[in-house]
Amino acid sequence: MDVNRVKQILSSSAEIEVTYHGASVWIDKLNEDGSTVTVNLRGPLDEQTTVPISELVEE
Repeated sequence: MDVNRVKQILSSSAEIEVTYHGASVWIDKLNEDGSTVTVNLRGPLDEQTTVPISELVEE
């Protein structure tokens, strides 16, 4: 994925399926460095982490 698509997803009202290494995630914000995002892993733990944009996949 690229930074422009991340911006589109963040501004969209639709729920867009995104995965990180096969795990479904919700993008919370684009970080100031422009190459990482803060995401929440979907599921019972609702864990928050920072990941590289390049490793996100739109399903």
